[in-house]
Amino acid sequence: MTKKLTMALVGFGNSANRYHLPYILTNDNLNLKTIYAHTLGKRPTEQAALEAQGIEFTDSLDAILNDPEIQFVSVITPAPSHFELAKKILESGKNVMVEKPFVTSVAEGKELIKLANEKGLLITPFQNRRFDGEFLELQHVLAHGYIGEPIEFESHFDYFRPGASSNPGEQIDGAFYGYGVHPLDQIIKLWGTPDSVGYDIKSVTNPDGVDDNFDVTLHYANLRAKIKTSFLVAQEYPKYILHGTNGSFIKYGMDAQENDILAGISPADPLFGKDNPDNYGVLKYINAYGDPVEHKLETPIGNYGQMYQNAADVVLDGADKEVTDAQIIAQLEILDAGFQEAGPHVVKFNQ
Repeated sequence: MTKKLTMALVGFGNSANRYHLPYILTNDNLNLKTIYAHTLGKRPTEQAALEAQGIEFTDSLDAILNDPEIQFVSVITPAPSHFELAKKILESGKNVMVEKPFVTSVAEGKELIKLANEKGLLITPFQNRRFDGEFLELQHVLAHGYIGEPIEFESHFDYFRPGASSNPGEQIDGAFYGYGVHPLDQIIKLWGTPDSVGYDIKSVTNPDGVDDNFDVTLHYANLRAKIKTSFLVAQEYPKYILHGTNGSFIKYGMDAQENDILAGISPADPLFGKDNPDNYGVLKYINAYGDPVEHKLETPIGNYGQMYQNAADVVLDGADKEVTDAQIIAQLEILDAGFQEAGPHVVKFNQ
């Protein structure tokens, strides 16, 4: 008999419907019992379809906190609310996953991790882009040693929004927290905490608004890993640029899962998330015979649902967390340090 983890969602906006529900509803280890929506009926069509499947809706958080059947709660609300909600859920004895950005400060992150560990509960951010197809491909290239020792890595998360203008807000509302969390987490998973980080974070579209442009470089012993986001990139950069002592790997294009969800394709469809062959990564390296080799690598199919599968495995079977406590804190420290000074600056870690 398949083990089931009974869960609830807190939040029913775009993110819940786009990045979470399609994966939850197709996972045999998850039983979604309740969804908390601040305003019931705001999405009447979606709500009715889920209610027809037996899923309950409530506008009372206590209905979830006090339900003994619910073991696990996924928080999908605006970032400033994450800490208080996650803390209440942990205090009620339930495991928690929190959308990104995880919390607003290092202190908040440490407090949640301490509370979860004291209670023997799961606390984790929803780092879904560990399961982008292109990131799985990058890990394959590194694991097989094609490019030798990695020397330089660059990751882009760009858009072209010339009419946009950022609004005033806190640092958590800007692009570095909103977009930087993705490549930062990927780099931390691959190479750990850097020795130092160089920051250039600014707002281009509105000097008084939150940041919408960043160029941040993580320095390791023999590796420089750069992450960049801009909303004024009309000509696409490669998603990944990787150079090493024995070759290079270049990958264009973003993971296809989000577009497929928007097109109404289910994660259960065998073609879901399949990459465009024009975007397959190009690998150039020297083989064991000293000959230059160049070929395309088919992109693995990503699966954001693996974050939910890991949560089920942790709670039901005692598996290891996909995102470790140390990785959570490292990311929060790197994010926060980007705003310790105005303008370009460098912060040292691992001292």
